[in-house]
Amino acid sequence: MLKSKRKKNKLPLGTLGWPFIGETIEFVSCAYSDRPESFMDKRRRMYGKVFKSHIFGSPTIVSTDASVNKFILQSDAKVFVPSYPKSLTELMGESSILLINGSLQRRIHGLIGAFFKSQQLKAQITRDMQKYVKESMASWREDCPIYIQDETKKIAFHVLVKALISLDPGEEMELLKKHFQEFISGLMSLPIKLPGTKLYQSLQAKKKMVKLVKRIILAKRSSGFCKVPKDVVDVLLSDANEKLTDDLIADNIIDMMIPGEDSVPLLMTLATKYLSECPAALQQLTEENMKLKKIQDQVGESLSWSDYLSLPFTQTVITETLRMGNIIIGVMRKALKDVEIKGHLIPKGWCVFVNFRSVHLDDKNYECPYQFNPWRWQDKDTSSCNFTPFGGGQRLCPGLDLARLEASIFLHHFVTQFRWHAEKDAIVNFPTVRMKKRMPVKVRRVES
Repeated sequence: MLKSKRKKNKLPLGTLGWPFIGETIEFVSCAYSDRPESFMDKRRRMYGKVFKSHIFGSPTIVSTDASVNKFILQSDAKVFVPSYPKSLTELMGESSILLINGSLQRRIHGLIGAFFKSQQLKAQITRDMQKYVKESMASWREDCPIYIQDETKKIAFHVLVKALISLDPGEEMELLKKHFQEFISGLMSLPIKLPGTKLYQSLQAKKKMVKLVKRIILAKRSSGFCKVPKDVVDVLLSDANEKLTDDLIADNIIDMMIPGEDSVPLLMTLATKYLSECPAALQQLTEENMKLKKIQDQVGESLSWSDYLSLPFTQTVITETLRMGNIIIGVMRKALKDVEIKGHLIPKGWCVFVNFRSVHLDDKNYECPYQFNPWRWQDKDTSSCNFTPFGGGQRLCPGLDLARLEASIFLHHFVTQFRWHAEKDAIVNFPTVRMKKRMPVKVRRVES
């Protein structure tokens, strides 16, 4: 329900904290602690599921209420628009799909979403993922710890870059990866662009990446358009929209590389962590995947993407990992007008932090929420507003199916080839968004 007049008495309870900095320091320090949700839990007890705060330089309404979150996520760009810290908006640029609104955002999101859902791309992702997983695992030694997060980052980055720009591993890929590491290191830096600062270095790295991607775009333009697109660049180049310039395409290609570095590897690493702590789930997952491997060996053919996604218990493991791990803890929006929802006023110009983690770990929504329990998802619908690991509405992450597919392939090859145990203290207390530990495990190959 929208209101044109503010009613101060309808503002949610809460505090704006210190002048200028608000509650940002406490919010960030909690995010990197062993209990990232402690910031939210403390305030929910004091003020309720929706409260006011001041984080990242803006007065903010924080929502840990599933129905309020759903309303905000499904609202159009006339009511809420994306809002991010200044350093992030500087790095992403005004043309980033994360920031643009209206018909152009819907067009780009629709084009990419349709391509990501295509059987053609899923088949390509499956082939590439199988190849890189096998190459990685062939080098694993039983006398050396394997750092799961490092290994999955290499695999996922190669797979995603191939899907985005058809670039294979080699010198150019290594150069791109080097620049990309410099780029993402400044995503949450201070918004100061002076030479020598983290933000300045990140911006310089992005310029080098844009130059590399634009060379690929120009080569594709000169060689003519593909009737059947091989990658995301082909998809965007084939569209007649004059606003889809080379600069816009290059910027968005780079933004879409972030999941290959962060989200997908973290999903695979956390799945390994939770399975290490739940022997019953690991045993059932292993048995399910061993059955599939046995069928594959008898038939003598490679597994298809549908084979991996048809493993029911594997999918419940991934779903529960997404719920507990909260790879994306939430999203930020800015209100373009006064909005009233469930008796709460969100004033025009204020930011809204839609928090997913608190909903996923709320004991009102999930019994024993801190217990890894894949069985809770058997015969249960994952489309509830209580489960939003990939966001929702018009900005629902288009790569959600591919993330599941990549995790399924990794887990299949991992549990059918190896038994493992975690190094001492390796998997204790690190449910943070950016893990402080790299998940070292000792592996033992399974006899064929």
